[in-house]
Amino acid sequence: MSEGIQSLDDIRALLGSLPMADEGPVIKARQRDLELTKPRGSLGRLEEIVFWLCRWQQSDVPQMDYPQVCVFAGNHGIVQHDVSAFPPSVTALMVDNFAKGGAAINQFSTELGAEVTVRALDLDRPTRDFTVEAAMSEDECVDAFRIGMEAVNPDASFLCPGEMGIGNTTSAAAICHIMWDGTPGDWVGSGTGINRDQYKRKINIVKQAKACHDMSVKDGLDVLRCVGGREIVAMAGAIIAARLLSIPVMLDGFICSAAAATLHETSSKSLMHCMVGHGSAEPGHRLLLDRIRKRPLLDLDLRLGEGTGAVLAGLIVRAAAQCHNNMASFGDIGITRDTPCEKQA
Repeated sequence: MSEGIQSLDDIRALLGSLPMADEGPVIKARQRDLELTKPRGSLGRLEEIVFWLCRWQQSDVPQMDYPQVCVFAGNHGIVQHDVSAFPPSVTALMVDNFAKGGAAINQFSTELGAEVTVRALDLDRPTRDFTVEAAMSEDECVDAFRIGMEAVNPDASFLCPGEMGIGNTTSAAAICHIMWDGTPGDWVGSGTGINRDQYKRKINIVKQAKACHDMSVKDGLDVLRCVGGREIVAMAGAIIAARLLSIPVMLDGFICSAAAATLHETSSKSLMHCMVGHGSAEPGHRLLLDRIRKRPLLDLDLRLGEGTGAVLAGLIVRAAAQCHNNMASFGDIGITRDTPCEKQA
């Protein structure tokens, strides 16, 4: 799928020609919804979830039979500035934990019945210090994007991208600050639980990142290359691969949403197949969601990453699909929708 992607311009061209959805399946799903044994609109956002699934799966029967979780891991050069509570060696340890099924994402994925795919991207080769130079070369960025694309199973019915990378909340904050201005404090949070001095350093790192790259970036992809991480780029690649494969995507928290936002800022129709699973405890996440015009399904004060909030939201999506597909219609129970209730007795 990624063979034709050799440059950032190739990615830009792809974003400009993404397939749009056929509304036929949604029309059929809406008609069935009107016939189900419930007042019209009484299931609220669950009904919109069903129509979203139908639209992007291109089927009037929404499916959650094969959800996939893709967790990408990468290391960041800016951790040398002591902006995280943990050393970068923890990234590799967590990758091993994912592989052994011991992480939070594994437990939630088991509940959803999701396949967990883990891709570690050059953990022994961190991105560069983006306060003084671009985090990645164009080739490195494109390679990570392609890895993300290839990680998506074409048979998946639903995708939850996730990440692991010590220092990546700093990267996500820098992405947002460069794309949307404000103050560094608007975008910087506590991440893994940093102390006050580390928080001040993190603020300064994000400020320096903007000063270094603000005049050289022309769109979200440039920002992604200059201050992103390989795992963040890979999530962006997975999101776009899902669009090409007619797979709806549930975005996770701040870091995953920052990856998605770079696509949105490059081409505004890039995220039409995406919903957001939860509103993160990271303060910048709510501001980010306002910018990409997305409303999260859950608000649980999560800040773990890994795709955990997306998978929890996936449980709601599965319930919505189950209800739509298996709920009885008024005709099934002998009620004519247009007949007054008193005449049914």
